[in-house]
Amino acid sequence: MFYLILGLILWIAAHLFKRVAPDLRARMGNAGKGVAALGILAGLVLMVIGYRQADFINVWYPPSWTVHINNLMMLGAVFLYGMSATKGRLRGAMRHPQLTAVKVWAVAHLLVNGDLASLILFGGLLLWAVLEVVVINKSETWNRPKPGEAKRDIILVVITIVLFLVMTAIHNWLGVWPFPG
Repeated sequence: MFYLILGLILWIAAHLFKRVAPDLRARMGNAGKGVAALGILAGLVLMVIGYRQADFINVWYPPSWTVHINNLMMLGAVFLYGMSATKGRLRGAMRHPQLTAVKVWAVAHLLVNGDLASLILFGGLLLWAVLEVVVINKSETWNRPKPGEAKRDIILVVITIVLFLVMTAIHNWLGVWPFPG
């Protein structure tokens, strides 16, 4: 669990660096971007290693029907994440679509994983996303972008479905089939 927790700490610290220590970050210039990127990457690698190495310690038994809710929430999370890059009508519908997607993703995974490592990983990333939204909202004003063309939202739906299928294939490749049999 050490690597998992260290990875979470690095991930959170690197993401919050710009807002928690803005003067230091500004003095570092482009090197600060590199430090943050390295911290995020190292955090991600450590979280994956730590999660895969963690002993299975069951905390609760999720009901089998939560898999269906998870899959629906994951489809929504992929859509929300894509909203940040869309130029369609939905462009300005939400201030933090990527962080909202992370929150939906984390809750979806907490619904179907009752072991301690999952609670630490997904719960930790959920707490980070909530904290990140609070910090951003306190430090920046938001100018809602003007909506674009509706056809771009249709493209977003198609891309969402394709990415969801790719993610399903990756989960299957990793030995986790996300659909009940």
